[in-house]
Amino acid sequence: MTLPIERVRAEFPALALTDHGSARTYLDNPAGTQVPRRVADAVAKCLLETNANLGGHFATTLAAGRVVEEAHQAMADFLGARSAREIVIGPNMTTLTFHLSRAIARDWQPGDEIIVTRMDHEGNVSPWLAIAEDKGLKVKFLPFDKESWQIEVRDLETLLSERTRLVALNYASNLTGSINDVKTLTALAHKAGALVYVDAVQFAPHRLVDVQALGCDFLACSAYKFFGPHMGIVWGREEILERLQAYKCRCSDNDLPQRFETGTPQIELLAGLTATVDYFDWLGGEVGATGSRRQRIAAAYQASVDHEEPLANRLIAGLLEIDGIRIAGITNANRANHRVPTVSFRHDRVAPVTIARALAAANIFVWDGHNYAYELVQHLGIPVDEGVLRIGMAHYNTATEVDQVLAAIKGAIGTRT
Repeated sequence: MTLPIERVRAEFPALALTDHGSARTYLDNPAGTQVPRRVADAVAKCLLETNANLGGHFATTLAAGRVVEEAHQAMADFLGARSAREIVIGPNMTTLTFHLSRAIARDWQPGDEIIVTRMDHEGNVSPWLAIAEDKGLKVKFLPFDKESWQIEVRDLETLLSERTRLVALNYASNLTGSINDVKTLTALAHKAGALVYVDAVQFAPHRLVDVQALGCDFLACSAYKFFGPHMGIVWGREEILERLQAYKCRCSDNDLPQRFETGTPQIELLAGLTATVDYFDWLGGEVGATGSRRQRIAAAYQASVDHEEPLANRLIAGLLEIDGIRIAGITNANRANHRVPTVSFRHDRVAPVTIARALAAANIFVWDGHNYAYELVQHLGIPVDEGVLRIGMAHYNTATEVDQVLAAIKGAIGTRT
């Protein structure tokens, strides 16, 4: 299935914007992607036509209720959930994880254990460190292999014990791009009697998530990383959510998922969230898929993978030709299916911030720093105050943009050597 790149790019108004006559090159996608016009239109339409709180009897409140229901069902289809009751939506993944960690760990006892990885974003580390401190729990850090750039089964096996209550896993690194074998790791954790909470924030923009196939208990992602509005989503297995005590207002709804969604929802953003899933549905149709919404979403992802992998390989090959650059992550093109198109590197003489500023001056958007992969940079011995230069592609990027950033990096380094 060939991605219709020109039709895709036409869906994103931001891609046509210029600054002082210079086109923008968006390679900052791991921090947040651009949105299709339909997403912005849906947000505006909701604000103008269905702007009301929930629970009333008049037209706009009833319409707002439908917006909320449709968004939860859309995300259920998007993630492969059994029902919309398993979808908890909130302001962002980190806030939801802090919130849910309190309910998940409510009955744990001092000495019980949590395992977190040295690959993850702080959003799936700090909430567990905080609840561990509050309740006297023991935290174990699961390393990643510096050769494979993945979390290995043998390393998890050595940390699991009869006191392990939860394993917080990373699906794809926001710095190295590495994809972990979450299904196998989850099965191992379950064998030890532990729950599994998966951070899929960086995986969801690039690959199809199937929570049923993974077998995990919770999975978190962020809509603004997969072309949607600023929202976080956590899927939780219904039978587990049912038995958790929610921290909520006394008079709030006790049904699922409402009891974990405190306060008035961001209804206009929920309208945008449904439109985001509709975009994937549309793209699946554009590449020739039929069938259910889920099937068309799957086809959209496959076409995206087929487009993104050559871009990542092109970028990596170009970077490896530049003297002094060391990439943090998988560089073998034969292992492209083990990574998302996020590439981070350091130069042995020029600081990441210097290169990032030079690229910004050329209207090429990238990030420098630790990117909240705090444990990861320390595990690699990288100065936390410097971090890396991170380039992250999405399916709307092109080979021409890859060549532009490579030329700009050479210029930034060449003028300072």
